[in-house]
Amino acid sequence: MTIAQLYDLSESMAGQYLSQFTYPWEALAGIKDLILRLGETLSADEYDQVAEHVWVHKTAKVMPTAYLGAPCIIGARTEVRHGAFIRGSALVGEDCVVGNSVELKNVILFNHVQVPHYNYVGDSILGVYAHMGAGSITSNVKSDKKLIVIHAKDGDIPTGLKKTGAFLGDHVEVGCNSVLNPGTVIGRGARVYPLSCVRGVVPADSIYKHQGEVALIEKD
Repeated sequence: MTIAQLYDLSESMAGQYLSQFTYPWEALAGIKDLILRLGETLSADEYDQVAEHVWVHKTAKVMPTAYLGAPCIIGARTEVRHGAFIRGSALVGEDCVVGNSVELKNVILFNHVQVPHYNYVGDSILGVYAHMGAGSITSNVKSDKKLIVIHAKDGDIPTGLKKTGAFLGDHVEVGCNSVLNPGTVIGRGARVYPLSCVRGVVPADSIYKHQGEVALIEKD
């Protein structure tokens, strides 16, 4: 569940930034400042600054009813659909889909990420080609408002954070209407059944069916 195990850092503008940390939740606090720094380096030939601290690649498609809150960066060929609500501190990579009624807040989406229908993604990092099915969300605050702990197989890891969403490795598939509880980590290539309530760490290349039942994906 380290950054090195979860992500291909060449697939995000945030790669160099993320490389200085061991665990992905350690990077959450600096996302806003990262976007502000990166935005100032973007070429005016490639990006339009459509509002203060909001940069959109010239090849991206942003529907007129979408809201882009500062700071944010929208990468090349990304589609931001009608009614999307980007609250701010969102670094969205290339060839992504941010769909209708999707809300993003304090996130890094690697290239080719799809959050296409009714998703909430907050205080989270999604790896290249990660896909969240319709209605699936990240829950980023515990009901008791206590600091979030990552529940790993070999022991618990305190984050020291009140708000922590989910960390999806590269090529993760999350089924429709699933809830990823605060501090969920899903390893590369893993799949989550629809209507799942996921907590803790899901191993790479596995299928999460329900709590306590995780099957390995058979490789050809």
